[in-house]
Amino acid sequence: MRTLGRIAYWLAAIVLLAAILMSLDYTLVQAVLLGLVFCPCSLALEYLMPKARKPMDKIYLSLAVVVAVILLIVVLHYSVLATIIDGGMGHSGKEVSPMLINPAFLGLILTALSLGDYAWTRWLDKRYKSKDRNITFFSDRKSVTLNMADIAYIESNDTEVRIITVTGESYRNKTGISQWENLLGEDFLRIHRSYLVNINHISSADTDAVSVGSASLPVSRKYREAVSLVLKTSE
Repeated sequence: MRTLGRIAYWLAAIVLLAAILMSLDYTLVQAVLLGLVFCPCSLALEYLMPKARKPMDKIYLSLAVVVAVILLIVVLHYSVLATIIDGGMGHSGKEVSPMLINPAFLGLILTALSLGDYAWTRWLDKRYKSKDRNITFFSDRKSVTLNMADIAYIESNDTEVRIITVTGESYRNKTGISQWENLLGEDFLRIHRSYLVNINHISSADTDAVSVGSASLPVSRKYREAVSLVLKTSE
């Protein structure tokens, strides 16, 4: 259901984008094709942004994605749209609409799509709890599938993360802990730059540490207030 929900979101996004692009004098087919360009670029922005830890890295990433969109639009416009002529109406490859090479306009569209997908995914995570969901990842070059409810916590050491299960199994993975935080949803709580824990497996907690199984994990000052709020709400 979660996957179907995300597919529905992107289909709706393409329809909305097509409506906006048709107002720029593109035909329906042309508008849909151009709208498809934004989807992978928005997803790239959404998933890569958590990996950019420094403010300048985030700026460079945003600029790179906007430039990529412009290049894709220009290539699509002159290589594909130029051959699509709907009764002589609409754009037929003569020129790109100025709005589609305007960085501010493109940035607004990409940001709206990324934030919309993030908020929608969070809602789906809340609606369909992790106990009913599996996640697949690679560990030591092997594909591993786990039920999210079986993950106790995740530990990061900058170059890789360890996924620890409730039975004590450990898996290594190269995906950053911030991206794991986005993937796993609201049942998982960030307590430290290096730790992400399943709140359903916290046996005890105080201002400095939480216990998950036999492990005692530190709570950093940055996350202390959020940890206290979430744990108080879940009681």
